[in-house]
Amino acid sequence: MNKAFHIKGSHMAQKLTPILITAAIEGFESQKARIDQQIAELRALLPGNTAAPGPEFAPRKRRRMSAAGRRAIAAAQKRRWTVIREEAEPAATETSKPKRKLSAKGRKAIVEATKARWARVRAAKAAQEKAAGRKVAAKKKVATKTPAVRAAN
Repeated sequence: MNKAFHIKGSHMAQKLTPILITAAIEGFESQKARIDQQIAELRALLPGNTAAPGPEFAPRKRRRMSAAGRRAIAAAQKRRWTVIREEAEPAATETSKPKRKLSAKGRKAIVEATKARWARVRAAKAAQEKAAGRKVAAKKKVATKTPAVRAAN
């Protein structure tokens, strides 16, 4: 605790000992008590003010609402929600259609069409690979000939 601290307002660093710190705290607390007393005296001089403690200690008064006031607020809120729901419902009913069901016959037709389409895709791919294979084989034959054989042709 015997570290050098700079005290605000002083121009030189002083060593703060526990005794010095304790004395400073007691001095500040006595100043605070004197200031609080002076504030209370001034508040007492204000018109319509009793010697009650300051606003930080005053209990907060709760505002009461009558049953009629609560009913009026509840009714107004219900009306607001009714309007909101009515505006939202027409949009939901217009855009939503009943869900359609697929018959077994329709499902079977879709499955057969899908199988036929994939069969055509596989046949086209096989034909492309077969044609590409011939071109690759032809290129390989040309590339494997020696320069002498090429010169003879």
